[in-house]
Amino acid sequence: MGKLFIKNIKELIQVEETIKSKVCGNKMASLPSIKDAWLMTEDDKIVAFGEMINSLEITDTNEIEVINASGKMVFPSFCDSHTHLVYAASREEEFVDRINGLTYEEIASKGGGILNSAKRLQNTSEVDLYNDAWERLEEIKKTGTGAVEIKSGYGLSVEGELKMLRVIKKLKEKSELTIKANFLGAHAIPLEYKDNRNKYIELIINEIIPVIKSEGLADYIDVFCETNYYTPEETDIILQAGIAVGLEPKIHVNQFTSIGGIQTGIKNNALSVDHLEVMEEKDIEDLIKSDVMPTLLPSCSFFLGIPYAPARRLIDSGLPVSLASDFNPGSTPSGNIPFVLSLACINYKMTPEEVINASTINASYAMGLSKTHGSIAIGKKANLFITKKIPSIAYLPYSFGSNNIETIILNGKIAN
Repeated sequence: MGKLFIKNIKELIQVEETIKSKVCGNKMASLPSIKDAWLMTEDDKIVAFGEMINSLEITDTNEIEVINASGKMVFPSFCDSHTHLVYAASREEEFVDRINGLTYEEIASKGGGILNSAKRLQNTSEVDLYNDAWERLEEIKKTGTGAVEIKSGYGLSVEGELKMLRVIKKLKEKSELTIKANFLGAHAIPLEYKDNRNKYIELIINEIIPVIKSEGLADYIDVFCETNYYTPEETDIILQAGIAVGLEPKIHVNQFTSIGGIQTGIKNNALSVDHLEVMEEKDIEDLIKSDVMPTLLPSCSFFLGIPYAPARRLIDSGLPVSLASDFNPGSTPSGNIPFVLSLACINYKMTPEEVINASTINASYAMGLSKTHGSIAIGKKANLFITKKIPSIAYLPYSFGSNNIETIILNGKIAN
């Protein structure tokens, strides 16, 4: 692959001499950086960086590609640990329903929501799903995402879920982005199992999970633990079945109600608990005693008009916070992480430094990638982006309507 040398960097953001797994509480307000910096990559890794005054003497530009980043900043690529970007069709008609006063639950009760996407996916080929998802990956790449987790959950049948996971596996093989696959068969109860939900749970455990194991189709197992979806007891059973075949647990919790899902996630050593729009004091107290990453999805609150997660309470309690897009056709039809950062600053009252930490190092933790992604450190994956000429770190979330990213570098190569 060769070498890449970036010189005259106005500011090199999120640098680490000693790799840490996450940043918690008031430490999230600190963002280590080097002004007037340089950085070297070789093959797909970061191999050196420092101040320009101590820069390497680069003379052979035939073997080393040189980028002059004067006036520009360099960041580690964003990690988006929560998306549903493999889906069959958009759902703008539900957007109109909400404008006309229907709630998320009312839309779901009339056949919309997750079940709507599941119905459409049944009639969509694997090829079409792949091609559409590829376009979405290319879209998020341009706004700085270098690692992404993609969930199933719109199949809600043996055939549909496996079709989604096979698409994600193919995307993993073909894309420049680092991709993690999450099995979310327990996203909703299919209509045909409405009166026999245990039968669908048995189908997940006995028919889908064994195929996932044999074909290596997923890294994680996930459940939507929420009122009218899955109970904490059902969630525990499903997570345990996934853990038994080597899948790491994650969990959708506390989007509308607090019913004990966080405690179920903690019990099962979940990598992250995601959403958290509704939080009780016990939920926060229990998270403090765990290693689970709280992951917040502000663009979901923005789009649905539901409460924003209490980010300040979590951070001020000493917890780490991760940010993700929740890219999906129903509640967040966007994977634009810079916009997520803007929403977090405006509605969570997080500082620019906190949102960068939340979308890089903490988000890498939420994907199980903190040893390889999420910061500028020697030996880490050379997934970076170079901004346009911007005045400060704060300008990135401040200028919410603009794409301030000029150059994308993935695996040590400039991406198209």
